[in-house]
Amino acid sequence: MQIKPRQHLLDIWQAMARHSFDDGKLVRGDTDGLSSVADAERLLCLLYPATEVPAFRLDQPDTTERDVLRALDRLGSRLEIPPNLITALTQFMRTHTGTDDSPTFAGGHYFRPAEPDGRITHEQGQLGVVDSYSMSVTLCLATLGFLKVYETTTTRPEVHRSIAELREATNARLTAAMVSLLRSFTVNVFDAESEQGKRLIQVVGQGRQSDRAVLQQFSRRLRPLRATIIESLSRGIEVDEGIRDESQLFECGWAWGIVQDAPEITDLDIPVRGQPAGIADRLPYVYFTVVALDGIQDLFSDRTLTLGLLDADQQKLAEALRLRWELSQQYWSAIARFGTERWPLEDLPWQTTGLRLESEYFSLTVAAILVHDLVRRKATDDDLTRTVAVMERLADRGRVTSRMTRNDPTIALHNPGVTMPLAGSERTGGLLLWRMTDFSAQLLKRIIQLAELSRNIGAQDRLLRLAEQAFEHLWNRRIDDEDGAGLWDNVQAVYPEAHHAELRMSWSITERVTECLVAARNLYEQQPIRSPELAELARELLSEATHLFGKEQLEASAAADGSRARAMRSIENRLDHARSLVDDRPATAFALALPVLRELDTLAQARGAAAQEV
Repeated sequence: MQIKPRQHLLDIWQAMARHSFDDGKLVRGDTDGLSSVADAERLLCLLYPATEVPAFRLDQPDTTERDVLRALDRLGSRLEIPPNLITALTQFMRTHTGTDDSPTFAGGHYFRPAEPDGRITHEQGQLGVVDSYSMSVTLCLATLGFLKVYETTTTRPEVHRSIAELREATNARLTAAMVSLLRSFTVNVFDAESEQGKRLIQVVGQGRQSDRAVLQQFSRRLRPLRATIIESLSRGIEVDEGIRDESQLFECGWAWGIVQDAPEITDLDIPVRGQPAGIADRLPYVYFTVVALDGIQDLFSDRTLTLGLLDADQQKLAEALRLRWELSQQYWSAIARFGTERWPLEDLPWQTTGLRLESEYFSLTVAAILVHDLVRRKATDDDLTRTVAVMERLADRGRVTSRMTRNDPTIALHNPGVTMPLAGSERTGGLLLWRMTDFSAQLLKRIIQLAELSRNIGAQDRLLRLAEQAFEHLWNRRIDDEDGAGLWDNVQAVYPEAHHAELRMSWSITERVTECLVAARNLYEQQPIRSPELAELARELLSEATHLFGKEQLEASAAADGSRARAMRSIENRLDHARSLVDDRPATAFALALPVLRELDTLAQARGAAAQEV
């Protein structure tokens, strides 16, 4: 199934508007207010494309396109959509603000009790989680950019007052989210003889070398990163002094929430209200690390920098987050590609070290960090080719590109999903779990990101075909009943034998698919990969065509409005156009040159036949 970003985004917008808006007003759903993550995901389904895709912009009503207006007719007319969107965003900000006027980041119903008959207390439901911090960064930046453009297009005083209120609340939430991300970052140092140390050595060594040899390789390969972390001790990163001992192992990344004993951030010009005490163990989760990386990168996007969306305090926080962003990418990329032969990432499925879990989902999250790092450091063809092969294997093992077998346990990867215990959450009551059900959507997102990065024709072609298969799988999983029609997720639609799979409205998967379509649009906006061989052939064709055209011009000129003169002008224009494309689009230049050569040959044959008749 071909990915058509514009049409598919419009389909999602129409379904989202039908489900969530009535007469321009945001409709409160059954889960609204219970999870800031779900509420942010719902709004990002609308706001993310509106701020990332020029054709979908809503901040300049005079330029809003007709098909966009048709898709969003439940939000109002051309002039009504922006104020109604501001009202919906303000509603979100108010809902997720505490009694002390500080932003809240409740995981809510996304938390699950570990006990089969357990219940989540109100206090536990209000716990902040990295998903909410990261999603809030993306939502707040999109909101600030939307407001900055829209306020220049309206003169209505009441709208300007609404904009001012929303901007203040959004800035407060953005700052709080960035502070919480800083306080959720951790570096975990542990002995090689500990249970966690033995598991890490097993994962990276893959049982092919002695533990001592693996430890020496780890120390040597990660020595520069260890030195950077030690140097960063003076820049707010809390690390055990054991990091200085090269016989110690370590991991870095994001815990599930604010870590226990994390100090408050106090070196800002404006105090940040609502910095709750952390309870999460100092244990990096690869899943939450990926989530944090996705949000943090929006702080450095061209749009954020061009519009100047960050104030002085936020810029200071962004630089601190950038350091942690780079440390995490470098660490997990090195672990994923450890050794000289088979990568640990290629040894599916990935085994986590801290929680002793294994799943293809964790392989995908490690691969996602590797994709981030490949983008950052401009990967080699070998890195790309091997990562493409991992994605193909994950798609097969996850039954995205292959059929489900009878009683296939892989269905659990999609429904009910992969669960992780949140270490430290038991400090507020029973242990909490976090469940991930978006394997297919995350896989598609990383495939498209790799395709956007790749400049190898073979690798990109494999990725594009894989992306189309994954997208078809996801598109077929849309809900088709009245409530939530056109949104996600109906696992049974693609796995009919999964009788226990529940049909459920998932803003998480819907938002991920929206992100994928925006990424696909960015991919298609790129110039196609240039083939040096085809460029050389195109130049040879154009050289011959240019020579034959010059020879044809030596013949007696015809009337300016005659058929031969018109044909010659057409040939000249097409040759000029083909020459202008040969460097960037050699295949197109090649295709344009062939009919020109045929036409020149036809002219030459006609002239030869006429000479024989004379």
